[in-house]
Amino acid sequence: MPDLRRIVPIKKRQRARKALLFFSFLLFPVTVYYFSPYLIIEGASQGIIVGSFLMFGLLFVLSLVLGRAFCGWACPAAGLQEACFMIRDRKIKGGRLDGLKYIIWMPWAFGIVLAAVKAGGLRTVDPLYQTNHGLSVVDSSGCMVLCSTVGLIVLLSLTAGRRAFCHYVCWIAPFMVIGRGVRNSMGWPSLRLISDRSECINCKTCSTNCPMSLDVDAMVQSEEMENTECILCGTCIDVCPEGVLSYSFSRQKRPGHFF
Repeated sequence: MPDLRRIVPIKKRQRARKALLFFSFLLFPVTVYYFSPYLIIEGASQGIIVGSFLMFGLLFVLSLVLGRAFCGWACPAAGLQEACFMIRDRKIKGGRLDGLKYIIWMPWAFGIVLAAVKAGGLRTVDPLYQTNHGLSVVDSSGCMVLCSTVGLIVLLSLTAGRRAFCHYVCWIAPFMVIGRGVRNSMGWPSLRLISDRSECINCKTCSTNCPMSLDVDAMVQSEEMENTECILCGTCIDVCPEGVLSYSFSRQKRPGHFF
């Protein structure tokens, strides 16, 4: 018997969000080098601040106000992963395994610092480093990078579950998680989810439809809407039949809480 909680209308906001994600993925042949974990180290070894360095820095700054909204609304990898939902859509376990991306990220971040120190510091800025007038994929090597990245994302999505790449591998997410933690510690106004538990009927539609497989219902019941894996996509808001959830640009209730 089908799960009737999943038969919900797709609201305009979610249609617009998915269209933005799909468009971002279509641009991936242009932008893939601006998300490259390798080029940032290669550039740092030559004392160059490359496009991916600038991109990661920008995402960190944006996360101070918008949290991980980029992951929910603009990431090309997210567009591909949500397209995979049409082939196979099942929840991911997450939990402790979410820490895998930090195991990947920490030595990589250390490698960037080490490369820059050995080069005598970062002396120049070249946003178009290793691109052809700003385009990433213009030759066979670029095609190999793109195809291997796409292949990894699809493989994880179809075998491990919803947005497995985001949960387990993404080297960009930790920058935004750290930025979000700084935001929480400072307690300044920012984009976040809020809920009204008194209106909740415990239908769990929010949890069923969350693209990050979060237990949103439990978050509502505990009145703690902060979660490092929340990408502020607004799906839970738009599927809730009682309007329990909403966006808010406000301060956190408990300033000083890092995560």
